[in-house]
Amino acid sequence: MKNISISGHHISVSSAMKQAVYDKLRKVERHFDQIQSIRVILSLDNHHSEASHAGHHNHKAEAIMRIAGQEMFVSVSHDDMYQAINEMADKLDRQVRKYHKKVERQNRNNKRERLAFFSKGKADNNTEDYYDYEEAELPMAV
Repeated sequence: MKNISISGHHISVSSAMKQAVYDKLRKVERHFDQIQSIRVILSLDNHHSEASHAGHHNHKAEAIMRIAGQEMFVSVSHDDMYQAINEMADKLDRQVRKYHKKVERQNRNNKRERLAFFSKGKADNNTEDYYDYEEAELPMAV
């Protein structure tokens, strides 16, 4: 697994919690292997909020994942820490899959543009040696 740091805020992180986080984040890495780092913060919030019931503790799992040129953040609150970890990993996995599909779609579109660019030049000139591929100007990726 890539660089993962797990810390606790108002809670001591047990080895079982760490193992649960590692197990869940393996699924995220399976969908996208270019992850640089993941920072997970597990916290216990005693404040009353819409997400918590009066008098109950509010367990929160947050993750910040860094990918080349991108940072993804998710936060989940739940009455059970392990359920919060599960939902946090699921949310992160959905974001990663969405990002991965977007990158693949951009790569396909860029490849089509390059092929169309070279095909057009050959069709206009009817010669195979028209382009010096090292000096040809290609459309820039966005």
